[in-house]
Amino acid sequence: MYRNLVTDLLNYEKITTTEAKAKEVRGLAEKMITLGKEGGLHSRRRALSFIFDKKVADKVFTELAPRYAERPGGYTRIIKLGPRLGDGADMVQLELVE
Repeated sequence: MYRNLVTDLLNYEKITTTEAKAKEVRGLAEKMITLGKEGGLHSRRRALSFIFDKKVADKVFTELAPRYAERPGGYTRIIKLGPRLGDGADMVQLELVE
């Protein structure tokens, strides 16, 4: 489930999920972007072993890594949206910073 959320976050650059899931996914997504910044074959293979879609992994290495080249970390932001209507779970929007 977390691999799907990380893949979607890196693909769409914004997802809506519960607060608990977002806090877990944030660290995993930042590790994938850090792998993209490292470059190299080993980093690419490690990213491909976690990210389901090859196109998304290519996006990490070609688009996202150069965007965050000067940034030492903190690539994501969590914005609280309020409780979900069905069960009252705290919903948030997890997005990549510009």
